[in-house]
Amino acid sequence: MCVELLTYADLSARLDISREAARSLARRRRLPRSRSEDGKALVSVDFSELRYTPCPLRARRADPIDASLAKIEAVKIEAFKAEVARLKAVAAGNRTDFERERERADRLAVELMQAAAETAAANAWAARLQDEVALLRTGRQAGGAIAGHAARRLGHLAAAIVEADRAARR
Repeated sequence: MCVELLTYADLSARLDISREAARSLARRRRLPRSRSEDGKALVSVDFSELRYTPCPLRARRADPIDASLAKIEAVKIEAFKAEVARLKAVAAGNRTDFERERERADRLAVELMQAAAETAAANAWAARLQDEVALLRTGRQAGGAIAGHAARRLGHLAAAIVEADRAARR
């Protein structure tokens, strides 16, 4: 009969159990305990009489409330995943609409710039025609006769109007 004085940590290492399990075993078996000089508890153990085999770990039964909460969480997660997928589809559709509208706006901007250029050209042409009409109304041209020049100017004016009409049709 060989009695050993061991701390709870040493006993747990020898029996391959946790420290708390060794402490509980010492209490249950009412093994003699004492204190060492450094303040740690010492247990007197006779391993020939101890005959201790640890119980196999058994699975804890799941709490039904925890299981229900886990199912609810799984359903919520699936709902959130479905919502994310739906929102991604909506975002893709909105992105397509945005791209189409952007291309349309670019085309309209080009047409607007062309219309502005045509308007500026038409305004310049109209100013030139107004100047020629004003000259014809006064009946005078700088340094020339009235009748001959008026007929010539009228022909030029008619040609200019025809040319402006052709330019406007293009």
